[in-house]
Amino acid sequence: MLRPMPQTDRLPHALYRAEQVRELDRTAIEDHGIPGAELMERAGRAAYRLLRERWPDVRHITILCGTGNNGGDGYVVARLARGDGLAVRVLQMGDPARLRGDALTMANAWRAAGGGFEPFQGLPRRTGLIVDAMLGTGLERDVEGDWARVVDAVNGHLAPVLAIDIPTGLHADTGRVLGTSVRADATISFIALKQGMFTAAGPDHCGEIRFDALQVPAVVYSHEILSARRLDWDKQADLMGPRRRDAHKGDFGHVLVVGGAPGFAGAARLAGEGALRAGAGLVTVATHPAHAPYLNAIRPELMVHGIDDPSELSVLFERATVVAVGPGLGTDSWGQRLLERVLEASRVLVVDADALNLIAVAPCLRRDDWILTPHPGEAARLLGCTSADVQSDRFAAVRRLQERFGGVAVLKGAGTLVFGPSRKPPGICSQGNPGMAAGGSGDVLTGIVAALLAQGLALQDAAASAVCLHAAAGDAAAVAGERGMLAGDLIEQVRPLLNRRGAPA
Repeated sequence: MLRPMPQTDRLPHALYRAEQVRELDRTAIEDHGIPGAELMERAGRAAYRLLRERWPDVRHITILCGTGNNGGDGYVVARLARGDGLAVRVLQMGDPARLRGDALTMANAWRAAGGGFEPFQGLPRRTGLIVDAMLGTGLERDVEGDWARVVDAVNGHLAPVLAIDIPTGLHADTGRVLGTSVRADATISFIALKQGMFTAAGPDHCGEIRFDALQVPAVVYSHEILSARRLDWDKQADLMGPRRRDAHKGDFGHVLVVGGAPGFAGAARLAGEGALRAGAGLVTVATHPAHAPYLNAIRPELMVHGIDDPSELSVLFERATVVAVGPGLGTDSWGQRLLERVLEASRVLVVDADALNLIAVAPCLRRDDWILTPHPGEAARLLGCTSADVQSDRFAAVRRLQERFGGVAVLKGAGTLVFGPSRKPPGICSQGNPGMAAGGSGDVLTGIVAALLAQGLALQDAAASAVCLHAAAGDAAAVAGERGMLAGDLIEQVRPLLNRRGAPA
């Protein structure tokens, strides 16, 4: 039995494209003298350690091997499992005569150990685990024909799935599904994490993500500039220092939320309360007069002003540090006139929801002092394309948003992306869960972003930190279950997360 895999809660923050990982692999082999077969052996051993750690009671496993290096990793797993007394069945996908190089070496080692393989003719009913070692990170075209039928069979089976390096059919750079893709319970990735694993369909298809660098020397990574950064609250929280003992509310900024057309007062209130819980010193909500008298009945800490004429915003701008516009704003004349007045103010802006939809009608707008927070549908309207276009390459979409509109772009969704004008590569939040897909969740994020800006964080830092705090709050709320989560449940978790490391600024 191999020694247990070290348990770690932290993955590397550096992410790469598939082409870069292949170059890292080449550098390790050719420039640092690590034989390819040795790297393959290490990968297979790492995958097998995870297998035994996560499924210690499994006795029957089925391994689907392709003809490339991914399949070679699978043959190593097969050999180790058989040596441990497990019942192993290897199903070879593709013509075994196409096995070459290190993959062929590992297939021969499996045969020498007494193992065999057979062509795929269906998955055995009696198997405790399926190992996906079919297609790796080099896949660029849709999975079709026999390969697609195998993927569908895997996804329809009751056994859990371990994917080696990346689930078959998932695009390593974008996270989009190439026709069809294996839905794994866990994925172990090697040498470097691939950016597509953390956004779009990546999180859903990868399951729990583990990583092993295969003992590749650190100097190897100096040859490639990371293509994206993984973001999480544990790291972003370091930006939040302790508050001075003589601090007062004026030190922590004044957020002005503009929104809440008739019937949508809740959106403005959620944004305002999110800003309060994220540490803003003062929060004012400028909303429709129809419900202004009642908006702060439950949350009296909010200052509320009914606005009929946009000129009434002027006195509120004088006191505001940051303006958040859009939650529940509507797209009728009232919302349009308020947005026009907000855009004239010389204040840092957070722009969301209906304000984005209104801006999409006049996409020539551009400024350096705002943060845009669209979901894929809003991003599509801003870019003049479809939501499917946005989701097919979220990295390209967030770059286009920032280039066209300036400031910082936050593309919400599974694996929210943050991209600004600095030289930093796009950031991907690796936290969050489907329970957050509920009305009002984005309004809470708007308030959190505004609050962190009001407390002095730079635009890109505020956006990244707010996204991670919001996602971490969603994960904390999901402990009680993802179904039925409300946006207000996230707000309840913000304060304890902010104070976990002491009293933050």
